[in-house]
Amino acid sequence: MLKQGVKLYIQDNHVVMDNGILQVTISKPDGTVTGIQYQGIDNLLEVRNKESDRGYWDLVWSEEGTSGTTGTSYVIKGTKFQVIVENEEQVEVSFTRKWDSSLEGKRVPLNIDKRFIMLRNSSGFYSYAVYEHLEEWPGFNLPQTRIVFKLRKDKFQYMAVADNRQRHMPLPDDRSHERSEELAYPEAVLLVNPVEPEFKGEVDDKYQYSAENKDLYVHGWICFDPPVGFWQITPSNEFRSGGPMKQNLTSHVGPTNLAMFLSAHYAGEDMVLKLKRGEPWKKVFGPVYYYLNTLMDDNNDPNWLWQDAKEQMMVEVQRWPYSFPGLEDFPKSDQRGSVSGRLQIKDRYLSNDYISANGAFVGLASPGEAGSWQTESKAYQFWTKTDADGYFSISDIRSGDYNLYAWVPGFIGDYRNNSLITITPGCDIDLGNLVYEPLRDGPTLWEIGIPDCSAGEFYIPDPDQKYINSLYVGHPDRFRQYGLWERYTELYPDGDLVYRVGTSDYKTDWFFAQVPRKKDDGTYVGTTWQIKFNLDNVDQTQTYKLRLALATAYVAELRVQCNNQMGDPPLFSTGVIGHDNTIARHGIHGLYRLFNVDIPGALFVQGENTIFLTQKLCSSPLQGIMYDYIRLEGEYVN
Repeated sequence: MLKQGVKLYIQDNHVVMDNGILQVTISKPDGTVTGIQYQGIDNLLEVRNKESDRGYWDLVWSEEGTSGTTGTSYVIKGTKFQVIVENEEQVEVSFTRKWDSSLEGKRVPLNIDKRFIMLRNSSGFYSYAVYEHLEEWPGFNLPQTRIVFKLRKDKFQYMAVADNRQRHMPLPDDRSHERSEELAYPEAVLLVNPVEPEFKGEVDDKYQYSAENKDLYVHGWICFDPPVGFWQITPSNEFRSGGPMKQNLTSHVGPTNLAMFLSAHYAGEDMVLKLKRGEPWKKVFGPVYYYLNTLMDDNNDPNWLWQDAKEQMMVEVQRWPYSFPGLEDFPKSDQRGSVSGRLQIKDRYLSNDYISANGAFVGLASPGEAGSWQTESKAYQFWTKTDADGYFSISDIRSGDYNLYAWVPGFIGDYRNNSLITITPGCDIDLGNLVYEPLRDGPTLWEIGIPDCSAGEFYIPDPDQKYINSLYVGHPDRFRQYGLWERYTELYPDGDLVYRVGTSDYKTDWFFAQVPRKKDDGTYVGTTWQIKFNLDNVDQTQTYKLRLALATAYVAELRVQCNNQMGDPPLFSTGVIGHDNTIARHGIHGLYRLFNVDIPGALFVQGENTIFLTQKLCSSPLQGIMYDYIRLEGEYVN
């Protein structure tokens, strides 16, 4: 049954969208959401907060030439209000702010148009925005932009990010200095005197609830009295930066709900969007859908709210790209194109036949080097996964020039197709059979780990019982517990890790992160890990190849030596790499890096050999690297 038509009420300082299911109140001309009325709750948003601190778009920016990932935080406030669409089926409203030279150094040089849409018979509302930088304007850096909703703490206390990542959450009061102790960094606190005793002794840290873009289509909060769900549904990842594996914040104590479009988390400065003077740029972020639901009839199972939100998410994904946004810069389905093909792998040391790229991630992103999609932040990306035979199809691609990229779990490195792919409205491009030849110089002599861009297969210890998040006790995401880096010293108090090929098991004997070791005086020292292995035959005239695939790095320098730990200079050094900060933020990967080390056969001996991996930088316990996969290849065989 159709509900009433959508109505728009324009007041002096607010506008109200009402479709008979919910009402959304937005400040005018600022464009911040001040109220959401639903199911008898006069406002789902935190009424104790100022109107400007309830539901808003914001960004972090800095002037061109600035380094780092921080800057000036700015809640985006419009200066002009406009009605784009107003009829019984749909209301769309716009809140714009323009930039001019009088604002140089004071405001980010962007024109921004924020929009909100309400549809008839829809239990929610949409929001999206377009950012534009004109060619003649000053350059700037943009480390972050997002949508924030702060819900009522007396109503929304149960958070859901995934089927197995849901919990009753502490109150924001519990993070106060009177009720908590700050840990290694401000975001992590130990709850020592929480309002609800059940949380005493637990760690709260927003980074424990991060998720990869590929898994981040729906998340939100549940109120039990009355039973109401508040859900953010992101139907497409095309406007998110960093590709499918990029990790973003979701929700955290507040209760706060986040739509992250661009952030440097788990990547560092490489992910910061940097525009120069003379560089025009425009990008549409969203739309995302804010969906509200409640229990119906005799249903008293709150979990149904989550299940229903997932079903609604699938509906929104199927509707993408939406037909109703009124912005010309958001192309409809018939203005987009598609690409298909098949990806196969050629590795003659594994098979004489082509190998189907089963479960490969295949995507279109801006032209660049292999793997450059990881830090691409200015344009759009379109990804899918191959089937068991390596076939893939990507539809609804925006017009433009792209490279096709891929990475295949189980195979080292990144794939890039050398052809420039030009998407035009209505095109349907069949790329045919594509072949990826992973780097390979010779047969595998030994390997450690699984090449999957993650350190998840390695040994992840139990947390210190003083620093528990109960959600992750017995959980497959063991790495999300706080303080695991400190466990290395407890496990290796007197010497560093030694791994013996053929005897050791990487699942139990290879610590998931090479971090500094803590000394008795509280300072830290760099670590040297050893890989010991036997060679029955050595050709000292040949060159062997060591493949070092890293899952993440944070202000680290990895040095490699062969059978001589003290050699100076080392056989190989990465130099100082990484600002991913994955170790502190409870991730299991950040940016993927692959290093290929030539080892002259003259350095090897018949019998036992040792490769030394030294990470010497140790000014912080959070520095270090995570390995994805290590492989030693023998001499070339024709």
